[in-house]
Amino acid sequence: MADILGYARVSTQEQDLEGQRLRLKQVGAIKIFEDVISGKSFQRSGLESMINYARKDDIICVVRLDRLGRSLKQLLETVERFKQQGIGLMSLEEKIDTSSAAGELVFHVFGAIAHFERRLIVERTKDGIAAARSKGRHPGRPKLSAETLNAAFVLIDNGMSPTNAAKQLGIGRSNLYDALKNRS
Repeated sequence: MADILGYARVSTQEQDLEGQRLRLKQVGAIKIFEDVISGKSFQRSGLESMINYARKDDIICVVRLDRLGRSLKQLLETVERFKQQGIGLMSLEEKIDTSSAAGELVFHVFGAIAHFERRLIVERTKDGIAAARSKGRHPGRPKLSAETLNAAFVLIDNGMSPTNAAKQLGIGRSNLYDALKNRS
């Protein structure tokens, strides 16, 4: 008898997996595998564990296709891997079940549309940045002053973590990490 295995993923620790868990349990997932990692990364231990656990005729269920991968290429490779192992894919939001020929076709169409939407977002973002620059604005985080950077470096050199130094100074953590990379 085939089992339904759930896969839930969020990108950051601040995000919550509970909503995905609940929906996966509602459709009968007997076990749920999880990852807290960006969709950009394809080295996901939860996904690998699930694939290794799955048996022929099992169905892997996700709440949305973007939980499996951010690019069409990633999605297609993952579903092909499932197919080679005799595993089906079910996506709740898109109402896809690849265990049938029609479901597999719908998956490919949805995947192509999702890829198209992501490309449009990237293009619109680039256009918006170019328009802002043409008007003399500089989108993004403001540059850190030399004084603020020196204060952060002193804190870090005295044993404070970069995250805590950024919090104490009220600056963006990623800005501080970028400055640390470029520190001479």
